[in-house]
Amino acid sequence: MSIEKIEDLVAWQKARELTRHIYHLTQKEKFSRDFGLKDQIQRAAVSIMSNIAEGFERGSSFEFHLFIVIAKAS
Repeated sequence: MSIEKIEDLVAWQKARELTRHIYHLTQKEKFSRDFGLKDQIQRAAVSIMSNIAEGFERGSSFEFHLFIVIAKAS
C-alpha cells in the first residue's frame, strides 16, 4: 500500500483525533479559565499534526523520522 497524501497516515489521523479531543476538553469551564495552560496544550496538539505533515512533505525517510521524533516530544 502506497501512502500518497498526509490524510492516509494513521499517525496523522490519530493526531487529528487527539487535537479534536484536546480542543473539546479545553472548552470546558474550569479548563477554559486558565488561558495560558489552555493555549499551550492546544498548540502542542496542533504541533503534533504539523510536524507529522511537515516530515511527510520533506520527501526523505531520514527527515520524516526526525519530524516524527519532534512530534512525539510535543
